[in-house]
Amino acid sequence: MRYVIIGSSAAGVNAVRELRKRDPQGKIILISKDQDIYSRCILHEYLSGKRSIERLRFVENDFETLYDVEWIKGVEATGLDRAGKKVLLGSGEAVAYDRLLIATGSHTFFPPIKNMAGARNMIGFRNIDDIEVLKKVAQDVIASGGQKKVVVLGSGLVGIDCATGFLELGVKVTLCDFAGWLLNKQLDERAARTYIEAFESEGVEQHYGVGVSEVIKNDQEEITKVVLSDGTELPCDFFVVTAGVRSNVEFLADTGLELSRFGLVYDEAGRTNDPDIFGAGDVSGLSPIWPVAVKEGMIAAANMAGETAKMTDFFASKSTMRFLDISTMSLGNVNPDLEEDPEIHVEVYDRNGVYKKIVHKDGKIIGALLQGDLAYGGVLQQMIARKLDVRKVKKPLFDIDYSDFFHIKDNFEFSYDESYTG
Repeated sequence: MRYVIIGSSAAGVNAVRELRKRDPQGKIILISKDQDIYSRCILHEYLSGKRSIERLRFVENDFETLYDVEWIKGVEATGLDRAGKKVLLGSGEAVAYDRLLIATGSHTFFPPIKNMAGARNMIGFRNIDDIEVLKKVAQDVIASGGQKKVVVLGSGLVGIDCATGFLELGVKVTLCDFAGWLLNKQLDERAARTYIEAFESEGVEQHYGVGVSEVIKNDQEEITKVVLSDGTELPCDFFVVTAGVRSNVEFLADTGLELSRFGLVYDEAGRTNDPDIFGAGDVSGLSPIWPVAVKEGMIAAANMAGETAKMTDFFASKSTMRFLDISTMSLGNVNPDLEEDPEIHVEVYDRNGVYKKIVHKDGKIIGALLQGDLAYGGVLQQMIARKLDVRKVKKPLFDIDYSDFFHIKDNFEFSYDESYTG
C-alpha cells in the first residue's frame, strides 16, 4: 500500500506514526511546504526567546528513519488528480497514492478591512517566517523606547499567545477584538476578567466589543492608525492579525471533494466523499485543538490501513492555558444560553482566587472551567470518563475527591445513589 500525507503538523505527523505501527511494510510519503516540523502552539515561546527552533520540534531527531517515511520538504501541494490518484506539486512533480490524507492545516485570515489590503507593516502569527519578522519588530519597538506601537487584532488563543510573547520581550501591545472579552471561545466573562486585569496591570491596552472599521496608511503603504468601530484611533507601527484562520483547501477547488464553508468535509472515521481520501486537523476549518488534531490523524491513519476506528471520545473544545502565571482549563460549552435551554444547570465555586464552573444537562457534564487551581481537573476527568450522572451526587460537586470514586469515606457511606433513575 502506498500512503501519501499532505501536511506535517499534529495530524499529519501522528498519522505517519500510526500508519507505520499498523502497516510495517507500506510506503509512506509525507509532503510539506515547511522545511521543518514544529509546534505552532508554542510559537510565542520562540518569539520571546524561551525556545529555539530545535525546541519547537515535536518529533524524534531520526523521525524519517525511525518511521521509514519519505519526506518531500519545502514543496506545496497545488492540485489533485483524483482520477489518476496523484497529488500535484508546485515543483511540477506528481506523487501517486493508494490512500491519501489531507492534513494541510490553515492560514491566517485577513479580513476585508477598509484600506488594509497591501499594507507593508501587517502580518499574521501562524508560522516561523511570521515570527522571524515579529522578532525584528520587537527589536525596533525596544530601540524606540516603546514609542513604536504594535496593535494585535484578535484576542483568541493565538492573539493572547502573540501578546504574551511580546510582553516577555518587554513590548507592550494593544489588543482589540469584536468579542466582548478575550478568549471568548474558551472562557466565560468571569474567568476572562482575571486575565484582562492581569494584562492591564502589565500595561497592555485592551479594547473589546469593537471591530476595526478601517486603517489609515501613509504614502509608503504602511499602517499608521487603526480606527475602531466606536471611533477610537489607535496609533500603529505594526499590525498583527490573529482574528481568524481559513483552511488550506484552495488546491482542492474543482476536484469534486466535498468542502463546506469552513473547509474539507470528513466523517468521524476521517473519510471524505472519496473512499481513498481522508482528512484530519485544521483543514476542516473547525479549529480543533492540538489533542483533537492528533487523535484525528491517528483515527484517519487507522482507517487508511484497513482498520475500523471512529472519533468519538473528545469534547468539541478543550484547552489548558497559562498566561501571566494564571492557569486555566476550559472544557466544552462554558457559555450556555440558559434562557434558550432551561434544562442546562450551572454550578459555580468562586473563592480566594480560585474559580470553578461545571455546566451539565440531563446529568451529563457538557462544559467546565477551572482557574487558579487545576487540581480538581483530575476529579473532573474521572467524572467525565466514568460518565457519572452528576444528579446522583449527594454532596456538593466541588467537594468530591478521589476517595469518592472508590467509595472510601470516613463514615463508610457511598457518595452516590446508584439507584437513581431520573
